[in-house]
This record gives sequence, structure tokens and C-alpha cells, in this order.
Amino acid sequence: MRIGVVGGGPAGLYFALLMNKQNPAYEIRVVEQNPAGATYGWGVVFSDRALSYLAARDPDSYRDIERSLQAWDDQAIVHKGQQVRIDGLGFSGIARLELLRILQAHCRRRGVQLQFDTRLIDLTPLQDCDLIVGADGVNSVVRETYRAQFWPSVEVLSNRYVWYGTHQSFDCLTLTFREHRGGVFVAHHYRYGDAASTFIVECDAATWASTGLAAKSEDERRLYCEQIFGDELGGYRLLTNKSLWLNFKVVTNQRWSHGNVVLIGDALRTVHFSIGSGTRMALDDAIALAQAFAANRDVDAALREFEQARRPGVEKFLRTAAHSFMWYERMRETLRLKPIPFAYDYVMRSGTLSHERLRERSPKFAAAHEAYVAASRDTQASPPSAGAGPI
Repeated sequence: MRIGVVGGGPAGLYFALLMNKQNPAYEIRVVEQNPAGATYGWGVVFSDRALSYLAARDPDSYRDIERSLQAWDDQAIVHKGQQVRIDGLGFSGIARLELLRILQAHCRRRGVQLQFDTRLIDLTPLQDCDLIVGADGVNSVVRETYRAQFWPSVEVLSNRYVWYGTHQSFDCLTLTFREHRGGVFVAHHYRYGDAASTFIVECDAATWASTGLAAKSEDERRLYCEQIFGDELGGYRLLTNKSLWLNFKVVTNQRWSHGNVVLIGDALRTVHFSIGSGTRMALDDAIALAQAFAANRDVDAALREFEQARRPGVEKFLRTAAHSFMWYERMRETLRLKPIPFAYDYVMRSGTLSHERLRERSPKFAAAHEAYVAASRDTQASPPSAGAGPI
């Protein structure tokens, strides 16, 4: 089988790796528009569960990935200057460039052809392939080539966000909410190296307009964010790498394949960064597509099985992601809450987590919230103290 993969991100490389492992005789070519040593991002996050899938599917590459991971057990919510810890959440971070380097090395070692610095404007160079995989991201050329067949939908959210990096190191995945000059901001920050962290800054549309950010230069915006989150940065600067302020695009496709062409990763559907699962979902696509071909030699049958097996879970997950990004779109409304109930509102934002399940997963945080609720009830039920009222 001749396989052409458009896009040399994690999804495209991992699919190529798995298909080569399945049958080393397959001729697999990955075409990527960027140089081999370039990436426009910082670190990526995996849950412990996501890492277990990688370990099971390809132990060789996972061993190299594992050596580069930064792990932590908690998540932190900072609101009104108070940090609230959410226990029981195992996460790990890795530099996106390091992840790509590892997957590229394993692909080369197994004979996968990697073609960098090649920007396709159509799929003519891959017309001899039995299978074409569009793993080329949110602005997918593959999807746009067959737009009429895939029936994509794009919703643009109103919040603005930007990806920065910093040499400040954080002990866990942290969300820091900050009100500043009438605007509301949140920083999503986590380490992916000993002295390297991702630092995403997000604000709502009203803040973008009222604070004058829209009129500032890119460097002025970076300096403005350094002022807002100076305490968290501890004197370190924010680093840029094509760090543009964007509106998140929620991309979905009514159809997942057309003929011998199929979409995976962000080309197929985007996952909002607030749930930290975009890379994981892309890799899960690669795993599911490879599994479908393990069970079916026929391309049409394999693509049908891929969609039938994967689509229900993806659509359920996207509903959870929608609850998450809508919470952020309305975060200004919830900032009036005190830190513990604010963190609880955040944790429960998807509507899929019961308090009983929270108590099992995050017993310390659940206990802190229960204590807060009990104390609030006691305060409301207490009679006025002597001498407090009029004589």
C-alpha cells in the first residue's frame, strides 16, 4: 500500500509510525510544510491515561517520550490572589518540538519517508497513493481541496488568546485569573522542561476592546501581559514564537472521508485548549485509523470502520469541550465568586462530573468545598451576636 500523509505534526507522524509497524512493506510518505526543526508552539500536555495508550501502541517511541516528560499530580486555580489545589489529576508536559523530534527519529529509523519544507497547494503530488491522510491542521489544504465533500463547519469564538513561552517553571498546570483595569484575563501555564513553560493568555472580547489591546503592537501586548502576570512570571520574560492573538476556530466536518482521502487531528476537528486534549485527540485518531486498517485491507471498508468506531466518542468529547470553552467565554460572570466555589464551578463546568465522582477522584478538593459550603450555611444560620442590633 502507498500512503501519503499531509502534515508532519504528532498525528501524521504517529499514524505513519503505526502503519509501518503494522506492515514494513507499506510505502509511507509524510509531507510537511515546515522545516524539520521548526514548530510554532511550546509544550503539550498529556493525561496519565493518554500516555498509557502511547505506551501500549508503540513502546519503543514511548520510552523516548517518557524520558522527556515533566510530571505533576495536581492542578491549581488562582483567583483573587488565592491558590486552590485540585488533587488527583495526573498530567505530564513535553516540549512540542521534542515530541516531534522523537517521532521523526522513529519514523526515519523504520523507513518512513519524511519530506519537509514542502507546501502543497493541491493533492496532485500524492495522486499515486492508495490512501491520503489529511493531518495538516486547522487550515488543512486537504480539507479545503474537498470542501464540498467533507462539509466543514467553522465557528469562531469571541475570546482572544495568545501562546507565549517563559523560562519560569511552574509546579503544576495552573490557571491564573486576573482582573486588570476593567478587563478580565486568564493565564493557562504549565512547565514542559526544567526551565521552560507554556504561558497562554486569554481575555474576553470586552477586554480586548476596552484595554486598547487591539491597537497595540505585538511587543506592546507582550509587555502588557508581563505587567498583568508579573507575580507569576517572577521576573522572567514572556517569549514569542509567531505569538499572534487569535480567535479560536471550532472546526467540525460532517463527513470524515471522501474516496481514499481521510482527515485526522485538527484537520478533522479542533479541540479547545482549555481542556488540554488537542494533541491527545489527534494521536487517538491516528491510533484508531491504524486499528481500522489492521482489521481491513480494503481502504473503503477501513475508512468506514474508522468513522463508525471513533465518531461517537469524539462527538461526546466535543460536547464536553463546548461546555468548557463556553465557560471561558462567560468567565467574567463567575469572577464574583470566592476562590473555592469559583474553582468548584470551573471543575464542574462540563456537566458530566458528579460530586460523588469528584470526591473519588479529588478527595482533598471535594472536602475543601464541602467544608466551605458547611461553613457558609453555619454563618447564614447563626443568630446576630449580642449588641449587634438596635436597642
